[in-house]
Amino acid sequence: MVNPQSVKQLQEGLGQLLPVARAEMESLYEQIAGSGFAVILADTHGTVLSTITDPALQREFRHAGLSLGALWDERHEGTNGIGTCLAESGPVTVHREEHFRGYNLTLSCSAAPILDPHGGILAVLDASTANSSDSRLIQRHTMALVNMSAHLISRWNFLNDYRHSWILRFHSRPEFVGLLHEALMAIDDEGKILAVNESALVQLGCSTRSSLVGESIGKHFQFNFGALEQRAKFEPSAIWPIRDVAHGRRFFAIAREPARADRAEVALSAEPGAAVEAPPEREHVGEDSQMRKNLACGRQLFAKQVPILLHGATGTGKEAFAKNLHRGSLWSDKPFVTVNCAAIPESLIESELFGYTRGAFTGAAKEGRVGKILQSNGGTLFLDEIGDMPLMLQTRLLRVIEEREVVPLGSEQAIPVNLHVISATHRDVLQMIQNGEFREDLYYRLNGVTLHLPLLRDRGDKADLIRTLLREENAGQDCVQIDEDAFRKLMQYSWPGNIRQLRNVLRTASALCRDSVIRASNLPQEILDTEPRQALLTTAKTESAGSPAAESLPSAALREAECAALLRELERMRWNISRTADALGISRNTLYRKIHKHRILLGH
Repeated sequence: MVNPQSVKQLQEGLGQLLPVARAEMESLYEQIAGSGFAVILADTHGTVLSTITDPALQREFRHAGLSLGALWDERHEGTNGIGTCLAESGPVTVHREEHFRGYNLTLSCSAAPILDPHGGILAVLDASTANSSDSRLIQRHTMALVNMSAHLISRWNFLNDYRHSWILRFHSRPEFVGLLHEALMAIDDEGKILAVNESALVQLGCSTRSSLVGESIGKHFQFNFGALEQRAKFEPSAIWPIRDVAHGRRFFAIAREPARADRAEVALSAEPGAAVEAPPEREHVGEDSQMRKNLACGRQLFAKQVPILLHGATGTGKEAFAKNLHRGSLWSDKPFVTVNCAAIPESLIESELFGYTRGAFTGAAKEGRVGKILQSNGGTLFLDEIGDMPLMLQTRLLRVIEEREVVPLGSEQAIPVNLHVISATHRDVLQMIQNGEFREDLYYRLNGVTLHLPLLRDRGDKADLIRTLLREENAGQDCVQIDEDAFRKLMQYSWPGNIRQLRNVLRTASALCRDSVIRASNLPQEILDTEPRQALLTTAKTESAGSPAAESLPSAALREAECAALLRELERMRWNISRTADALGISRNTLYRKIHKHRILLGH
């Protein structure tokens, strides 16, 4: 067993691969959830670095050694899913009695390697169950899912490692180009092959990478490097036929040009809200059952280019969710561009979205500007707070989405654009449509499916979120802990500002705490007042239900506590009745009754 500090160091050693693998683990677990499985990621030494387990079976999995820091290489455990996968460098299923150790005979394990671009093993993905009803037939199905997930992670890693190289993506069947089993070939600026994936070896009938790597692309395909450059620059989404030199077999291909710092579209991504993403480890979605369902549904539909509409209160993590969908997509190597429709002044939003040519209007930049829509070409356009977009621009946006082309301000030339759109709002768009504030046709264009993000106070993984966010806020520093009393206060609080508010509270408390321990004294007063506020909520619900208890007056102490909590919440919400009622989880009528009962004056 490896100690927690060493596990953390090993996790950090995986870099960006870990959050990507974790996202795919969540997707895999969603497909086999309820079957008594644990999904596990282990490093090349067989050390377990991440797990997702059936909550009802966590004790059994820990007893079987399927927990963080456990060592599952063959030297320690003999024949087993993870260790044997490492030993054989390929996918394996080890079913019950096939395990070497007697205490592992209840397990059925399917493991597959996650490969680097040169065929080496980066990590192992495993799905294990202690379910006595598990059969070899079920395990074969599980093995197929695990192998597919491992391929997806390997594919992302290839494209990420060689994002600064030319990429040729091909397959013998055109419908497979851009999908899981496509062949990938990385090429340098001189037309030399740098790396190929396993599918490329299979497609070309090569037994080893040495027969391809280091060779000129023209030696193996009937086109020169210049043709690839032209395709990548001017027809990046077009599938074109190619033939190999050895047998004249026809393949279908797409070419991708390198992501270089000196290219204009990459330089533009450095602008606020463009393609600059938060570190992947900050884009978690969590373990809440509703969020897991959202993620599984969102990934499946977004992969088919169905537009997604995210609906949730402010601070529920809509942008982090959108980035998670982007990171798991086939176009994850392309930009993720955010447009906050509520934050950009109405006078500027048109130029921000569509861009403008030189001299388009007074005050415009001399060289013109590429709009957010064109910056997202081929990648993901995230329209945050779409409900706040002016009606006039809704019309233009609808035209862009329908015609797949954009006309910058001051120009008459339409530029083709490949769009993958995710929208988000906290507003009731259907009500806005009835009020004439939002175009119905645009709504149905953006709403391939609506995914509802729950409030933080309603999430089942609140405790895990608190710990996760605390680790993120103190990454690279001393490990900060939360004492029991402070943790209880955080769990009891209603979090009207949701995840955004929780992150800010943890950041402040981490800065204020001593000895790397957050105590109740480090928390804001509004959180320390949770218990009086809970009393307020309790009596409010009792009154609104019209129960006999509502007829009797509370004690003087409770009345004072209720009044104090009510005043504090009104002050915090700047005497906004709607926001205060929402924060307390009660109706406006109930809040007014409370104000009247305590004779609170509203002349503020």
